[in-house]
Amino acid sequence: MTTKYNMVKQAIKAKILDGIYKPNEKISSESELMKEFGVSRHTVRLAIGDLVSTGWLYRQQGSGTFCADRSMFETTQSSNAQKNIAIVTTYLSDYIFPSIIRGAEMKLSEEGYQVSIFSTNNDHEIERTVLEKILSQQFDGVIVEPTKSAYSNPNIAYYLKLEQLSIPYIMINAYYDELEPISIVMDDEKGGFLQTEHLIKLGHSNIVGCFKTDDTQGVRRMKGFLKAHRQYNIPIKPSHIITYKTEEKNSKPIEELEKLLASNNHSITGLVCYNDELAMRLLELLRVKNIRVPEEISMVGHDDSMLAEISEVKLTSIAHPKSEMGELAAGAIVDLVKAKNKKTTSFSASSKVYEPELIVRSSTKDLNSVETLA
Repeated sequence: MTTKYNMVKQAIKAKILDGIYKPNEKISSESELMKEFGVSRHTVRLAIGDLVSTGWLYRQQGSGTFCADRSMFETTQSSNAQKNIAIVTTYLSDYIFPSIIRGAEMKLSEEGYQVSIFSTNNDHEIERTVLEKILSQQFDGVIVEPTKSAYSNPNIAYYLKLEQLSIPYIMINAYYDELEPISIVMDDEKGGFLQTEHLIKLGHSNIVGCFKTDDTQGVRRMKGFLKAHRQYNIPIKPSHIITYKTEEKNSKPIEELEKLLASNNHSITGLVCYNDELAMRLLELLRVKNIRVPEEISMVGHDDSMLAEISEVKLTSIAHPKSEMGELAAGAIVDLVKAKNKKTTSFSASSKVYEPELIVRSSTKDLNSVETLA
């Protein structure tokens, strides 16, 4: 539970980062802060004292407390600071993220950088806290995987603050379009298209697509799913599109697929999954229902993670560059940091879109040969 002292401190810091308190501008008086937060004078003084000691505020005798100029603070401290890069991911798990991080760490270590890793758990409030930490510490650059990238982001001001402080950042896996950052991503629309096209070419026409739609990756993969149906003149059944948000990922896709399987007109022969992690959850449901893969239902995942090969059913999936993406991101951020240190706008870092590749394994069945035999 957040203490009153921390609540006041974080609120003042947020006002600084949001630009409500501008450099060298006087902040609210102790009495005003007491009234605003319903706390004692002692609590307000503790919070202000901490922010003064860490360089966020400064006092002038007889005049009050003022917002410090953080850009000047960063400049004076940077010459002796250790070289640090922050990596922000949505999750830290045994999925594809450790491979991305390893690729980045290897490259950054070669360049003499220390790496700090943060996770937002795909939550905007946590992302805000992480960005506050990054802005309050001495980081030379930031590699970010955006949080719920399909939604309007409430933390854009923090990224603009990074720009104001000349802290370069790049984005991986997705990006906030309004910021137009250097980004390293997959062509997710084409990935969704290839997943679906593979099943269509194998004779499947009753295909269910499951997509997480609070991230742009899922939205674009769903677009590819729809595009493949249209290109091959396969009717699109609205009931065969299952969408879910991060908070629903462990429940809604399973519940919705279970409903479809239980319906009287169930004729599903193929499943296109947002990623391999979801595919494994749905595969477990099919096992419980005694539905065999690929004999009765074919499945295609995305990311070609280790999950694709450890299951008893080897999963057909779209390859993800993983460590290569991390290494490329690290090289790009180092290039931007060097350009900043040389006070030049000349750098070689640029955005990259990886072409998806389908890795075919044993989770899909060719229905064309079955029809021919019949």
